[in-house]
Amino acid sequence: MGTNTFEAALTGKKILVTGHTGFTGSWVCLWLQMIGARISGYSLPPETSPSLFTAAGLDKDIATTHGDVVNYNRVLEAVTSFEPDLILHLAAQPLVRRSYREPVRTFLVNAQGTVNVLEAARSVKSVKGVLCITTDKVYKNNEWAWSYRENDPLGGKDPYSASKAAAEMAIQSYAASYPWSEGKGPAIATARGGNIIGGGDWSEDRLIPDFVRAVVGNEKLTLRYPNATRPWQHVLALVHGYFMILAGLASDDPGKVAQAWNLGPHDVTQYPVRDVLELMSECWQRPELQYLNEPLPEAQALALDSALARNQLGWRPVWDTAESVRQTSAWYSDFYANPAAARAITEDQINAWRTAIQ
Repeated sequence: MGTNTFEAALTGKKILVTGHTGFTGSWVCLWLQMIGARISGYSLPPETSPSLFTAAGLDKDIATTHGDVVNYNRVLEAVTSFEPDLILHLAAQPLVRRSYREPVRTFLVNAQGTVNVLEAARSVKSVKGVLCITTDKVYKNNEWAWSYRENDPLGGKDPYSASKAAAEMAIQSYAASYPWSEGKGPAIATARGGNIIGGGDWSEDRLIPDFVRAVVGNEKLTLRYPNATRPWQHVLALVHGYFMILAGLASDDPGKVAQAWNLGPHDVTQYPVRDVLELMSECWQRPELQYLNEPLPEAQALALDSALARNQLGWRPVWDTAESVRQTSAWYSDFYANPAAARAITEDQINAWRTAIQ
């Protein structure tokens, strides 16, 4: 297999990944390992059981510092001791419904945690670039029919969305106050992605993990907002985009990528929750459904305009929504048939993606 340009740029680089024990972080670490990057992780232990991080054996071969991003001294210690070239900041409280239950914690992790990572990066001169992962939900949602662009106003009604918008404001402040071009800090970029799916996610209050639990446990699946549209995409689409941005940050001219990037699906069709569930049912099996009468408020319509990433980075997801759902279904089906094969199943899907983008 040949090497993609962005992979070649990251090979041998020292990359600190925060939140590496999570769902996305595990896919990130496996892909980075496969291309020969030098990885260190900073994160709390995996929150779910099972977890992809443990099932894939990453707990045994990724250098890990267990810590909370809210603890600045611990973050600084991890960055100082590893002296990374790049930081991929994934650590977050990512669940909307939990943010209603735990608003203070959500703001601390998502906003203050991001400040802590940026301040630590500014303090360690080896760090050339930082990529902070936020969300499509940072935009002030007007429930309109067209897609949001990177220069649209930020906002957020629920604590999760607002905390991520606050993180974006902090990022903009650091980029302006400590410009990389004057040697005052690293180049900083943000990536705003939509709802990700993929194998190895067992988070609470997410459609696919809830589906998996219903199938495996032979239980009802409770649906909220079945007609809400979301920019569904495979986790590999976002990881692919993250790596392209990181490669740019590692280049001689990081200013070309030191900005906000939308990474949304390219499907013309916006898929409602109900349709994604139908696709998943066709690929695996159908659990019994029930509907939630009074769910907490969430955005009904949300879509991203990713023209900037397409045109300037050359980023194009390999799988459309339907194929992403099929690949996700296949991952879980194969995993539950043979849990010991988690790493091989995941690496096979990564290699399928890598082959398609060469």
